[in-house]
Amino acid sequence: MTEEESKLRVKLAACYRIFAHLGWDELIYNHITVKIPGSQGQFLINPYGLHYSEVTASNLLKVNVKGEKLGHSPHQPNPAGMIIHTAIHSAREDAVCIGHLHTDAGSVVACQQNGLRHDNFYSVLLHGQVAYHDFEGITVMPGEQERLVASLGDKSLLILRNHGLLACGNSIEDMFMRLWLLQRACEIQVSADASGQPLIPIDQSIAEKTAQLLKLQTGPVAPGVLEFNALLRKIDRLDNSYKE
Repeated sequence: MTEEESKLRVKLAACYRIFAHLGWDELIYNHITVKIPGSQGQFLINPYGLHYSEVTASNLLKVNVKGEKLGHSPHQPNPAGMIIHTAIHSAREDAVCIGHLHTDAGSVVACQQNGLRHDNFYSVLLHGQVAYHDFEGITVMPGEQERLVASLGDKSLLILRNHGLLACGNSIEDMFMRLWLLQRACEIQVSADASGQPLIPIDQSIAEKTAQLLKLQTGPVAPGVLEFNALLRKIDRLDNSYKE
């Protein structure tokens, strides 16, 4: 194992613990993957059957875009996760890391006919960045892969209708921040709808400008690095067994 893969394992395992800490886990389901640089289509994924709080650097599975498990782990990857992640990792060179959620708020918005509205602070930051994929049942059929990739297109965020949320990023930190923004936007939308009060629309031109202004917020630091590292320090204080 290269030093680069070893470091990547620790960071991805930490990401799983962060998701669990935020309440983004769902029993043993869902998945986060990251490509191994220079590996010809290999990536890391969680062992199916383990809770996110049990994921460690050493028990992450190495698989490839053909759907094959590499190595001698007693665990297997999530079948639905392999369909989704092999498809996107194969089609999108820039999709280094992919995360998928079934949170309450994300699933509610995924069930709404009009999807995510751009009428709150977080959703307007994502203006023009969200794609949609129609529900076809549990994603375990290879025939859905081509349609899934086509639905995503060149976007980094995908709302799986009647299902949940998905984000791609050029790093673990980038994926995390994109997914955090989408999840937060969904939370606000669900809460706003529950208030029963009239909502204030945001002008299209303001929405377009706001999405561009987000780049100024991050400054010279790569997207998501500051936020991810802040949560990483918190996880380290609580339980750093993910490094094992």
